[in-house]
Amino acid sequence: MITRSHETLLKHRLRFFDDLVVAMVFLSFFLGLLLMTVSENDAAERIQAFVIPHSHMDVGWVYTVQESMHAYASNVYSSVVEELSRVKSRKFIAVEQEFFRLWWVNVATDWHKKQVRQLLKEGRLEFIIGGQVMHDEAVTDVDDAILQLTEGHGFLYETFGVRPRFGWHVDPFGASATTPVLFALAGFDAHLISRIDYDLKDDMQKNKKLQFVWRGSPSLKEKQEIFTHTMDQFSYCTPSYLPFSNRSGFYWNGVALFPDPPKDGIYPNMSLPVTKETVELYAQTMVDNIKQRAQWFRTSHVLWPWGCDKQFFNASVQFMNMDVLMNYINTHSDKYGVAVQYATLQDYFQTVHQTNLSWDVRGNQDFLPYSTEPFQAWTGFYGSRNVLKGVARRASSLLYAAESLFTRYRISYPDGPVQREWALDKLKALRWAVSEVQHHDGITGTESPKVADMYMEHLMQGMMGAEELLAAIFLLPQTLELSNDIHHTPQTRSTTHIIVYNPLAWNISTYINISVAYAMAVVLDDDGKAVPAQIQQSMESSTVYDLFFVVELGGLQYRKYIVQFPQSHCDTGSACGATHVARVVTFKKKNVSQWKRTGRKLLPVLNECYKLMFDQETNLLHSITDRQMRVRVQQDFWEYEANGDVHSGPISDNYIFTASGSAIPAYKSVAMEIVPGKVVSEIRQYFYREEEDKNHTYSVVTRVPVGFEGRLACFRLEQSYKVGPLEINRETVFRTRTSLKNNRTLFTDNNGYQMMKRTYKTFVNNTIARNYYPMVRAAYIQDDSSRVVFLGERAHGVASLSQGQLEVMLHRRLWNNQEWNLGYNLTLNDSSVVRPVLWMMLGSPSALSSIYQQEALELQHRPVVMPIDQPRAGGVEKFSGPFVQPVVVPQNLHMQTLSIPGWNYSPDHTQHLHSLNLGRPQYTVHNKTDKTIMFHNSYVNQDLMERVREVMRGIGELTRVQERSLTGTWNISDLQRWSWKTNESVRKEGEISPLIGNYNDFNVTIYPKEIRTFFIYFK
Repeated sequence: MITRSHETLLKHRLRFFDDLVVAMVFLSFFLGLLLMTVSENDAAERIQAFVIPHSHMDVGWVYTVQESMHAYASNVYSSVVEELSRVKSRKFIAVEQEFFRLWWVNVATDWHKKQVRQLLKEGRLEFIIGGQVMHDEAVTDVDDAILQLTEGHGFLYETFGVRPRFGWHVDPFGASATTPVLFALAGFDAHLISRIDYDLKDDMQKNKKLQFVWRGSPSLKEKQEIFTHTMDQFSYCTPSYLPFSNRSGFYWNGVALFPDPPKDGIYPNMSLPVTKETVELYAQTMVDNIKQRAQWFRTSHVLWPWGCDKQFFNASVQFMNMDVLMNYINTHSDKYGVAVQYATLQDYFQTVHQTNLSWDVRGNQDFLPYSTEPFQAWTGFYGSRNVLKGVARRASSLLYAAESLFTRYRISYPDGPVQREWALDKLKALRWAVSEVQHHDGITGTESPKVADMYMEHLMQGMMGAEELLAAIFLLPQTLELSNDIHHTPQTRSTTHIIVYNPLAWNISTYINISVAYAMAVVLDDDGKAVPAQIQQSMESSTVYDLFFVVELGGLQYRKYIVQFPQSHCDTGSACGATHVARVVTFKKKNVSQWKRTGRKLLPVLNECYKLMFDQETNLLHSITDRQMRVRVQQDFWEYEANGDVHSGPISDNYIFTASGSAIPAYKSVAMEIVPGKVVSEIRQYFYREEEDKNHTYSVVTRVPVGFEGRLACFRLEQSYKVGPLEINRETVFRTRTSLKNNRTLFTDNNGYQMMKRTYKTFVNNTIARNYYPMVRAAYIQDDSSRVVFLGERAHGVASLSQGQLEVMLHRRLWNNQEWNLGYNLTLNDSSVVRPVLWMMLGSPSALSSIYQQEALELQHRPVVMPIDQPRAGGVEKFSGPFVQPVVVPQNLHMQTLSIPGWNYSPDHTQHLHSLNLGRPQYTVHNKTDKTIMFHNSYVNQDLMERVREVMRGIGELTRVQERSLTGTWNISDLQRWSWKTNESVRKEGEISPLIGNYNDFNVTIYPKEIRTFFIYFK
């Protein structure tokens, strides 16, 4: 008999078709049983099957983008275009835009391009989703999901004037409630998902609940709802079992070969051709599967995906065989009770829409976590390749800063030395790199090592280009003048000039940290005034010092600071008096085996918001007191030991987390240092795997801001971790145990967009792993009086497995002997050292609910710090570059993007199509005389009416504001999405009003959780 393990492993994890030969042994008996339950007369009416040709093309995973383009991806688009041009009934959907764009720019001939335009006009080639990639839904940040969608849509609209209307998220590992909201905002009419929990999908199939109207946001509700189709148990691949052949079926072009396509065109595992002898056998197999699927849906219309990973690289042999088969079925339609047709997603969804049925409504519940069987919880990838996750988010943050800074520069200096085309090329490279890594086998950490290296290379190259752009903006238009009103400073060894930019549209007060080579430093601002600073010995090296200093910046504002290093003793009455020299206090290393009565010798570390108590018996945190209450808090490192032998039981791998037992403490002794300070107090804890170890395996540095009373920074406790290298088959968590009575209930964010309540569930098997959830920006536990919040600058897996506990998975290193993992080098033998950062907050739920989301954004978009070369020798320099007015929005409003898109299309759709028909775009969305900016306003708490002209005054004088769809390709007044009937009552009058396109009075009302996109024109 077939087990659930075999079924799900084959359906969800064997993604190459050479593996399907192995699958037949298991699937033959399983499918045979299913077919016996389906008769020719089951359907009350003739079933209409929509055969949707497609190729799932991973932008990464096992092979790099370059390898995939060479081996098969280029041939997919070339051969599909050629075959669709030959026969008018053929159709195809194209999904990932990165491959299509590379083909269009580098491979497609003029004839191919002409045919693509014609096929799009005829509706026989359809772009689905339209993003650069099919992004992951668990660990991708909402900003990055929007970015990759925007980049893909911009290319498609600029090139073809088309705007995708349907989602096709068939392969992400679980489904977020944020994605349907984004797709609705982008103008989509319907959405499609596939990978949801196996037991939930079984139940939905039995009850014909695979289709529903999804209201992903509890605030926006029906305003941004979307019809959603869940693929049945066969998912996005065509069922490959043929009862009459030992080859897989319906894949007549076989399996793609790497690194080179075969010269003779003969590929492995090519399906048996459709001939006079086989056509009836093929037809019966296809019809039986169509009828089986029809039983799981409410209408007689069946979506039948034809394709899978890396298919249609020889579209000729594919269509040649399917043409004959479909013609045979339609000729004998009365006999089979089935009719078939080539279709696009629009064909299918439009037909379902026209049935005018009423559909169930699904609220803002997501489909996370995702399991394919009891011991296959796909929660491991939340923490896989932690370094890549961190670099991807840093790249995104740098892009965010560079976009807004360049926008301000272009408005102030339209003829400045930083050329527009050069700058946009730099930005585009980073946009594409950040977009690319959002792929569902990229940011997830589920790719092979060489693909991870590819992502890293593209990200690092893009970041270098953005840093070049920032340096050019800061330096080229600026002058340095001598100043006579600056404080007298002592003779110095050297001087470092630093520019600090605040990329957020809020005023901020915080500290920054740089490494210096001297034991004393003085920091001066751009007015020549000494700023509060602190210098101390670095924990990393005896020859390096950490310099902290306070920065006060307006929204989207930058300032220059000068760091001077005195040669001689500093007089406290001079500028040196503003710098505090902090001393390191070392505590004796404590062995766990010698812990006795704890909690008796407590050492306080204070600031204006918290009192942290550290236990000198254990060198661990004991408790935290805020202004109202005291909470017991203990923090340390734990490890899960993973099984690596498939013959001994379930394994963990880069996708899957399978705890072989409870976590165990990852240390046997702890050392501690405390650095009391006047800008920040620092607690350094070192965890040793064995008592006799000289080098620690783990460390955590907790920084307590000092002197920030009444400011947001006072409420954050910054924790920096150093983890690794790990031993093989270890998964490390940082566990925080508190006195809160949370009943193991956890709250985590959905892609940084909204919070989800996660109630602890008990399962027969694998309870630990199935209670893990993704944390992209925030997670917290709470009871009636207290809340403990963690904020992250990269994604992690989190869980609350015991009362008052929250654990964060920081690192994983795994190896196993499963043939599939070994064959594709997917064992996650990650020997890196990771250095993630979390901010912790503690207080009452009411107090923290108003600030933690803003804190999360301040962590994500920390000030950009850029050292610059000393501009002039002799004398003291004063910064006198262009005056930068702050741009400040209310604290419950977030300027999500401020950028110059650089696309060549007219915002007027009719004019743009006319230009395309003439063969020459005649309008640039941003040129020297008409400045256009796209930014997203993402609300935080309440309705807010903002006068856009006032908000943007710090940038320039507005002439016009036009609201657009999420990705900018629709004028919002032209966007008419399909309305789907539901089983719930119609929205009451007086709720959120329809959007308008142009705002002549510049007043915009923004409702909670809205993300709004505007083109803004400046004088």
